[in-house]
Amino acid sequence: MTAEAKLVQAVRRTEAGQRRADTRGWVVQRRERTRHLIELGGLVQKAGLVDLADDDRATIYGALLELASKARGDRAGDVLALWKRRGKRAFDADAEGSEAQ
Repeated sequence: MTAEAKLVQAVRRTEAGQRRADTRGWVVQRRERTRHLIELGGLVQKAGLVDLADDDRATIYGALLELASKARGDRAGDVLALWKRRGKRAFDADAEGSEAQ
């Protein structure tokens, strides 16, 4: 590797470190929003929707729209409570499974 290539790599590493340490309000908010969206995408994957829909974004989006419609319906409170219980049980089961390994 040439000295010039090593210098370019060192500059990029330094710039990346500076971006990670940037504490300006809008940067921190953007970073938090990005992390939140990544976590939500992970939940879509964890629920098996990606495999069920064969990674078709239109199908996944349609399914999410259907869920949102149910959550806005007449029995919204009951539906959300049911989903919350199921989600908590699934998280607990995952936590128990990872502790056993």
